[in-house]
Amino acid sequence: MAAPGEYFSVGSQVSCRTCQEQRLQGEVVAFDYPSKMLALKCPSSSGKPNHADILLVNLQYVSEVEIINDRTETPPPLASLNVSKLANKARTEKEEKMSQAYAISAGVSLEGQQLFQTIHKTIKDCKWQEKNIVVMEDVVIAPPYQVENCKGKEGSALSHVRKIVEKHFRDVESQKVMQGSQAQQTQKEASLSS
Repeated sequence: MAAPGEYFSVGSQVSCRTCQEQRLQGEVVAFDYPSKMLALKCPSSSGKPNHADILLVNLQYVSEVEIINDRTETPPPLASLNVSKLANKARTEKEEKMSQAYAISAGVSLEGQQLFQTIHKTIKDCKWQEKNIVVMEDVVIAPPYQVENCKGKEGSALSHVRKIVEKHFRDVESQKVMQGSQAQQTQKEASLSS
């Protein structure tokens, strides 16, 4: 049996002080003795109820550990995983990364890649066809990816995609304006302090 402090029971409440003097407190969800890694479940930093943050703590960078409440009974069984849901998510993520890689290798502009991602957030039926963005098999957006480059049969699909493209470029423009004004403010503050 390990000496006290050399192991942590799942479900125990612990408090740690890191080498940066940060205090971490939470419930032990896992502990790996060989690597001295401790996984803590802490209240959500977002403040959302029924959510939690999971922190991985390397105990080699902890100056103090205090067991607040040691759990001695057998921990509850682990929740079962929905393997098919995880496999679908992994497949979808892979397809999205492959799509991004294709766009980069095809020489699609950064603006085109950003527009594709914006459209894909709203309409999942979105793919690359060489340098063109094809949406719902009905709308094709050719470089330079402006509203006037949206082609397809007149109707709700074309109208909807045009609205997404318009909003995307309005948002990009407003971000540029905001960044420009922030840069000017920073320059003014720098010149005033010198």
